[in-house]
Amino acid sequence: MKRSLRLLFLFNLLLLVGCARKETTITNLASLAGGKTFAVASGTVADQFVLKRFPDAKLEYYNSVLDCALAVQSGKADAAAYDLPVLKNIVARNEGLTTLPELIEGDRYGFGFRLADTSLKQAVDGVLAELKSNGTYDDMMKRWFPDKGSPAPMPDIPLSGANGVLRFGTAAVTEPMAFVDANRIVVGFDIEFAARVAQKLGKQLEVTDMEFGAMIPALIAGKVDMIGAGLSITEERAKRILYSESYYPSGIAAVVRSGGNPHRAGPPGRCVRLMISATR
Repeated sequence: MKRSLRLLFLFNLLLLVGCARKETTITNLASLAGGKTFAVASGTVADQFVLKRFPDAKLEYYNSVLDCALAVQSGKADAAAYDLPVLKNIVARNEGLTTLPELIEGDRYGFGFRLADTSLKQAVDGVLAELKSNGTYDDMMKRWFPDKGSPAPMPDIPLSGANGVLRFGTAAVTEPMAFVDANRIVVGFDIEFAARVAQKLGKQLEVTDMEFGAMIPALIAGKVDMIGAGLSITEERAKRILYSESYYPSGIAAVVRSGGNPHRAGPPGRCVRLMISATR
């Protein structure tokens, strides 16, 4: 009887060791191969980049990038894929997450306009060139992309409104590009840029917050004049909208659970069931 109990104990111990070996921490992109689950935000092109790099990946869609990161944090997904600056911002505010150093895909941001609105595109491209030449662009980068801590407050940009209104559509869930601050005001790098465009044109700025996937339809329908929220420049989108020159080089990155918080390995509870059946 005692020998049987010892054998049973050793058997269960081996099962535990085997299960523990299956639990691995994701530390690089190579670890995400083999059909891992990626959380991606609906309406973005992150899923295209994920499938290009990992054709066998399983995709789960969420309403926002933050929801994607929280899905990873809670173990519902192995990784979340989105633009690097946005993910870094989320990681800084949520424990148990880390951004992998290698990018899934390089990326570029641009502002979008209706295909026929070449005059607004030219004006925006001119403002971008001016901001880069006079040092304002560098100040914006320091303000919205600090090495540590939160972005600085939105600067005061006087707008006359003498020439009407510039209607800007954004998705205020893409901090630091566009987000809602403590005063419930939509701010961010893209919002400041749009304000500087409005200032140059002698217009007021009207910001409309919407879901990311609704921005292009709203632009095409004439509800807004310009859109931006870390909007990736893609050939597919360029068939429907006109892009500005790229104003920010970025990339699609992956957020995973940090060290000591291993990813899912096999069906949950499988090892426990084996142990119970062995001891009956």
